[in-house]
Amino acid sequence: MDRNLALDFVRATEAAAISSAYWMGKGDEKSADHAAVEAMRKAFSIIDMDGTIVIGEGERDEAPMLYIGERVGSGKGMKLDIAVDPLEGTTITARGDPNAMSVFAAAPAGTLLNAPDTYMDKLAVGRECVGAVDLDASVEENLNAVAEKLGKELEEVTVIILDRDRHKELIEDVRKCGCRIRLIRDGDIAGALAPAIEDSGVDILLGIGGAPEGVIAAVALKCLGGEVQGRLKFRNEDEKQRAKKMGITDFDKKLMMKDLVKNNEAMFAATGVTDGTILKGVQFLSDGAKTHSIVMRAKTKTVRLIEAHHKFEHLPDY
Repeated sequence: MDRNLALDFVRATEAAAISSAYWMGKGDEKSADHAAVEAMRKAFSIIDMDGTIVIGEGERDEAPMLYIGERVGSGKGMKLDIAVDPLEGTTITARGDPNAMSVFAAAPAGTLLNAPDTYMDKLAVGRECVGAVDLDASVEENLNAVAEKLGKELEEVTVIILDRDRHKELIEDVRKCGCRIRLIRDGDIAGALAPAIEDSGVDILLGIGGAPEGVIAAVALKCLGGEVQGRLKFRNEDEKQRAKKMGITDFDKKLMMKDLVKNNEAMFAATGVTDGTILKGVQFLSDGAKTHSIVMRAKTKTVRLIEAHHKFEHLPDY
């Protein structure tokens, strides 16, 4: 992929982040999400790419824009698989909580897992722990492996987990090992990236979250040298049938990085909406707005942090 696309992708996440940030703390999830989707789609229209959404806001009958299968871009450039979450953390934004982001991932056509909007059981680790953990291993085995690789005592290891009723047993297992836990309300992608981010204070992500978020996080972790392992967790027969149509035949397969992202020609971009572990949120100034973004390439493992100042006359519509 042309590395010059990276800045275009960041412009798209910046536009979505600024547009949704106006809704921070106002308790209106739908308006915040709609603002992000509208802004991102508008930004896509001027990017020279022939993109197809493989991870988006849902399937065509569920999402009016940025739906799975939608074509985006000018149509002039390279054929790309596009995975987006214009507002990762709609509830977070509505509440004004930390770690809402606008995120984008891209790779050559046919190289990102095309997954339905279902759940995924997953674990994520940073570079130091790649190859040391296994989705099929016990919680105790994985936490001991992480402690050994990081040179920590078990009670010093920090696990990030979505705060959901389905994780009661998992949380109890982690506590039995003596490890620390950071529970998060939402922010599945930020949680998966945290173990690969220096100074995040997080060593491993465990638990069941969104499958689309798992694919997007896999692109980011491929850029960071980390690892995601996952297994789809279908809630009903309809989701299985949709998965079949997307080419998924082994419903119990343990998905490794090579299954989620099939080559190194991948990029990831994100812009903070609210302050978080990785990025600062949008700040509105007297003459415009300030954004903080991250953009990464898997091929070179280059990570760029971008602080941008946007003047009011050039801010996206919202």
